[in-house]
Amino acid sequence: MEIGSLKGKALPPPCLLPQNTAPPLRPRINFSQLSHADHTLTRIQTSGIIACLRANTAELAMEAARAALSGGITVLEIVRSTPGVFEVLKQLVNDYPTTVLGVGTVLNIEDARKAVGAGAKFLMSPAIVKDVIDMDGFQNGEVLYIPGAMTPTEILSAHDSGAKIVKVYPVSVLGGVQYISALKKPFPHISMVASQGITIDSVGEYIANGASSVVLSDAIFDKEAMAQNNFIVIRQLAHFATLQASQVLEML
Repeated sequence: MEIGSLKGKALPPPCLLPQNTAPPLRPRINFSQLSHADHTLTRIQTSGIIACLRANTAELAMEAARAALSGGITVLEIVRSTPGVFEVLKQLVNDYPTTVLGVGTVLNIEDARKAVGAGAKFLMSPAIVKDVIDMDGFQNGEVLYIPGAMTPTEILSAHDSGAKIVKVYPVSVLGGVQYISALKKPFPHISMVASQGITIDSVGEYIANGASSVVLSDAIFDKEAMAQNNFIVIRQLAHFATLQASQVLEML
């Protein structure tokens, strides 16, 4: 198989910053003074990518995760619906102690506590889950919680509730890059993760227009590759995605 393809499907070309776009300024951070949540946030911002993994079995999840991490992914979210998600997380935390690992689609406090107990450094939801925002681990800065929001009102509400970063979801349905750009005008102080339907070749545009990071799901864990246990392709896609993000981040 040709490198960078899946049955002849070529990977997208390297990204370019959109013309006439002023990249957002990223503050310098004193790492020695960061809480655990702040350190996780900084790792997410400096990576530019959160790889989102969902799988039908724990074994597939483990192998796909290892492929993505070997391709350069440093921030990985495993979706709650993945069978054995907490056991998979525990094993990955043990094997990759410096990687930022978290659990996604967390909808209740019980799953939030299990995820934290398994070693999750961040939790992510498609909406604002008040019980998770109120949990001790979030309030004392031990774990980073990324609630999902769709409207300006929801985004501001999540921020005012203490969220250090908000997931804008489902971003492609709402207008994609243009929606992120529009949101950053009234909310330049709110860090945002763009999530849903994002392709590798649009990573640079999202970051250049204000997204602190983007969630890549099928773009890395390609459905055909997952069905065929083709972990070589997953590693290639992960590597290409990290290159895309690093190109734009180096220019900010």
